[in-house]
Order: sequence, then structure tokens, then C-alpha cells
Amino acid sequence: MFLGLVRSQGVGSMEIAINSFCKRQTPESKYSHFDGTWDELAGLVQNHFNGSDKGVVAVDVPAEGFFSGVSKLTEESKLSAEFSARRKGEEPYVQFTATGNKLPAQSVKVIIYSHETLAKDGDNSTEADWEVVSINASASATGSEPLTPVAMARNFLEMAGGTKKEYSAKEFADSILYWSQHAMIG
Repeated sequence: MFLGLVRSQGVGSMEIAINSFCKRQTPESKYSHFDGTWDELAGLVQNHFNGSDKGVVAVDVPAEGFFSGVSKLTEESKLSAEFSARRKGEEPYVQFTATGNKLPAQSVKVIIYSHETLAKDGDNSTEADWEVVSINASASATGSEPLTPVAMARNFLEMAGGTKKEYSAKEFADSILYWSQHAMIG
């Protein structure tokens, strides 16, 4: 059984493995992904991880070989819409996705969890010291795509599932323009 395990050498050695939750992030999926092997991903994280005593760490890695879950819309893009809630207790809304190619990443944060943090809820896939749980690859040069206008509105209005935040008119306008030309892969 493949674990995507990399053991660093020397004093204070630690292991980084790929959590089973992350393994859904493949080229065929709607999620961002790495165009290499799981072992290569674990090694990349190992090389850029500076250590931490926190249970959850975002490790910045070079964007080469990573793809976001976002597509630039064209006249050939096929759009789909679904009216549903993200989770129970939230208001449903129209969620758009598109066919197309994932955009190459401009920035990437790989989210890793310590063994202790994952083991608390039985979410660990291995006995490694750290496990890669998510690849957060952004196609935006700023480091992340703007929130969708609906997500911003939910936050602004303190709706269920939102986190209170104030936004400027420019932030709303930037979001509307960005998401009128891009969509998540469906």
C-alpha cells in the first residue's frame, strides 16, 4: 500500500506522508493537484517545511507542476449550475462550474497536519509525524482567487456559513469581474 512517505535524514528526523483525503486531488478531479508523484509531493513539502509546533501548517512550495481547480471561461466552455446548500443549515444558492482546463498555479500552499491533530478524531491515514491533507493551488498571481460574490455576501451579511467581514465596493467589484470570466472545474 502506497503511503507517500518521506523520511528526512539526520537529527530531528520526521516523516511526511500523504493523507488519504488529499489523494482525491488528481488531474481528473475538480480540485487543484500536483502533476507529479505522491512521493515527489511529500519530498517537496519536506524540503520547504521549516518545522512547527502547531498542529496545522501551510507550507509554501514553488508553483511549478501544480494546477488550480479554476478554469478561464471561453465561448467553448460548457457551464453547469446547481441550486444547493454547501451544508445543512445554510441557504441554498446557484453554484456554477465549467468544463475546461485547469489553470497552472501561480502560488501554492500545501496544508499539513501533525499526527497528534489528525489522530484526535481518527483522521490520520498513517503513523507519520505529519500528513499532507490539502493542496491549495491558486491561479491568481496575488496568491488566491477572490472569494465568490455569494461567499462575500454571506460573510458581509453574517448569514449561516459566513464569517463576519467588511468588504469595500472595489473588493465586491473585483470578485464579480473575476468570477464572470472564471469558474471552478465541474
